[in-house]
Amino acid sequence: MKPIDIRFLALILVVLIASCSDKKEKKDTVATETDLEKPFTENWNSLGKHKESPEWFKDSKLGIYFHWGVYSVPAYGNEWYPRWMHFKDNKFYKHHVEKYGHPSEFGYHDFIPMFKAEKFDAEEWATLFHDSGAKFSGPVAEHHDGFAMWDSEITPWNVMDMGPKRDVTGEMEKAIRGKGMKLITAFHHAKNLQRATKLGEDIRISHFPNFEGMPTTSNDPKLQMLYGNMEHEKWYKEMWLGKLKEVIDKYNPDIVWFDYVLGDIPEKYRKEFAAYYLNAAAEKGKEVVIVRKQHDLPLNMSVEDLEQSRKNVIGTKTWMTDATISNGSWCYTDNLGVKKSKDVLHTLIDIVSKNGVLLLNVSPKADGTIPDNQKEGLLKMGDWLEKYGEAIYGTEAWYTFGEGPTKEPDGHFENHKAFLELEYSNKDIRYTTKDYEIYAIVMGAVSSEKELLLKSFAKKNILDAPSIENVSFLGSEEQIKWSYNEEKGLQVIAPSKEIEEMATVIKITISQ
Repeated sequence: MKPIDIRFLALILVVLIASCSDKKEKKDTVATETDLEKPFTENWNSLGKHKESPEWFKDSKLGIYFHWGVYSVPAYGNEWYPRWMHFKDNKFYKHHVEKYGHPSEFGYHDFIPMFKAEKFDAEEWATLFHDSGAKFSGPVAEHHDGFAMWDSEITPWNVMDMGPKRDVTGEMEKAIRGKGMKLITAFHHAKNLQRATKLGEDIRISHFPNFEGMPTTSNDPKLQMLYGNMEHEKWYKEMWLGKLKEVIDKYNPDIVWFDYVLGDIPEKYRKEFAAYYLNAAAEKGKEVVIVRKQHDLPLNMSVEDLEQSRKNVIGTKTWMTDATISNGSWCYTDNLGVKKSKDVLHTLIDIVSKNGVLLLNVSPKADGTIPDNQKEGLLKMGDWLEKYGEAIYGTEAWYTFGEGPTKEPDGHFENHKAFLELEYSNKDIRYTTKDYEIYAIVMGAVSSEKELLLKSFAKKNILDAPSIENVSFLGSEEQIKWSYNEEKGLQVIAPSKEIEEMATVIKITISQ
């Protein structure tokens, strides 16, 4: 055998190295090209390029969602029944023991077979929401209780495998889109994880308490998935993030809305969710919205939500209020009262005058029926919007949101009781505008031939006084008498026939 030429071996080695380097370069190039195909990566700078409030959302003004789930079965107190039923010396606990037995023997999961939704009709619900004036609608996909309101492969605790044995979200998606509305899915499940594991710890940060002897501390892996009693990293990745990805993949929501405690989800998973959702939307050519309640996502890629409260100034960015049609619980409870239609409408008008959007909650019964008093309130508001919606949809704030004696308090949820007690009158006016129209919306009926003074038009109040061409009252064909006084403002005489409405719209047309 001839000796191997060292130079020949060296040549082979050079060729092999070059080949490996070429393959690596090609692989890196492919990876880079793949990354470039996706407009968003998992960092805040990239995610901040997302247009947080697309035009369709700004123009929508009203959406309707619903708190409906296993917690609707006991129909007692509120949707936090699953938590408070475990605390002694609490009315929920006492009620539960008296009606169902001790929670160690009849746990929250035992309500699931009773959640049958036998009268649920997605088409009927979607028609109601559409006729109420909503432009988007959808379910609370999961509340703090860990029960998924969609057909899930991630958790056995879902409406397809248990309870109703129907894909509620799937049925609603089809019906909602069939009515021309966008789909919202709301997620409260960030609070489901048991972050506090001992009685001495702050148990307020966990929805289900870690009380020995209760199902919430069971060693059964299946029960642990419902009660959030899992290893934290596994829960974050598989339960919190996994469920979001599943709903995005299955139902393509136009809005993903988050309740509080989102800040307790590790930042890397919040980024991963946002990138996943926004890239999925971009692939389908959709403009989507992410709504959050607290300072847990940057506002350059999400919309701010204020629970049961609202701004008392014009928002510089589109914002949202989530409020419920009831004057009590968010979910159905026995003898649940509802707000007056005019109060709900006035809330919407005030929000819109400040560049906001209202997400209104309804509370169906466990059997899938929506109580008549809620239906009536929704349809009465929808009737007004059908006639006068031009002053709401597609509008934006004028230079001032309004005038009158009623003022909203400042703050977030901590002032929600003050908002619930707030009541407007026909002395209060809110403004909106679009194109060459300014709408002055009086919060109530205006008596016949009453003289109204719109002080916001006075020269001292407005930097650039508009040149007014015409003034009319929507709902009246009468020619309106009006005059402009630079010192006082715009003086208007109401029609001779009173417009008996929950709110009266004056349309001011200005020169182009």
